[in-house]
Amino acid sequence: MYAQISYWAFEGGLSGERSVSEAMLLAKKAGFDGIELAVSPTGDLTPNTSAAKCKQIAAEAKAIGIKIGSVASGLLWETNPASASKRVRDKALTTTQKCLRVTADLGVKHLLVLPGHVDVFFLPDAEVVPYDDCYKRALGFCKAVGRTAEKLGVYACAENVWNKFLASPLEFRQFLKDVGNPRVASYFDVGNVWNSGYPQHWIKILGRRIKRVHVKDFKRAVGTVEGFCNLGDGDVPLTESLKMLDRLGYNGPVTAEIFPSPDDKNEAAFLRKTANRLKKIIP
Repeated sequence: MYAQISYWAFEGGLSGERSVSEAMLLAKKAGFDGIELAVSPTGDLTPNTSAAKCKQIAAEAKAIGIKIGSVASGLLWETNPASASKRVRDKALTTTQKCLRVTADLGVKHLLVLPGHVDVFFLPDAEVVPYDDCYKRALGFCKAVGRTAEKLGVYACAENVWNKFLASPLEFRQFLKDVGNPRVASYFDVGNVWNSGYPQHWIKILGRRIKRVHVKDFKRAVGTVEGFCNLGDGDVPLTESLKMLDRLGYNGPVTAEIFPSPDDKNEAAFLRKTANRLKKIIP
């Protein structure tokens, strides 16, 4: 395993405004071995970024000496693959197919995919999709995504997020079985399950279906999105979880998907702190 940081952890990362080159340099300087890049609506990496630009970014990463261990995208939060609207579903599929192409052009093998959502906790006006409809539509979406991933030689990794969907590890495993394509796997977020369950249980049940890993810390007593915090400041069993993954043979990146707190006014210091704390818990 190796320590990786999310592009979203950088100032301007969520919007895609931060230079990818600058983020890679800062990540390397802070002590990270890898960076998870993100496909955004604007910036260096969008669904329409050319193959030539992707290859340029990959070459820059190699020159800097940092790995690009995975690619993420939050574009589907506002374009629900499980929407009642066929227009929205078609856009979600097209967007994801483009993101898979960008991932392949970067020379990366794993893309984080949002499989669909019953609701969006930070968008109160978002469509609420009945659970059974969400399952059916998300299944069709992931089957189609899997066919594209297979053609490109990459993996579409569905993540467990706060979407009121696929809320248990048994159901998540069954969903992947129903998709029936090994190119659609799990992107497991250790911190996302702590509010309602135990990451150790998820790891045991999902097993080798887990192809990429996010870590973040959380204070269960808070119980809301405000409970997310810097690594080491919460009570998520991060060390135990990573040891379990190690025993399963997982040897990919462990990505810190966290954001600076109001007290983290110095970006470089925040990145160094995160890298040091992350490396202490990686087996």
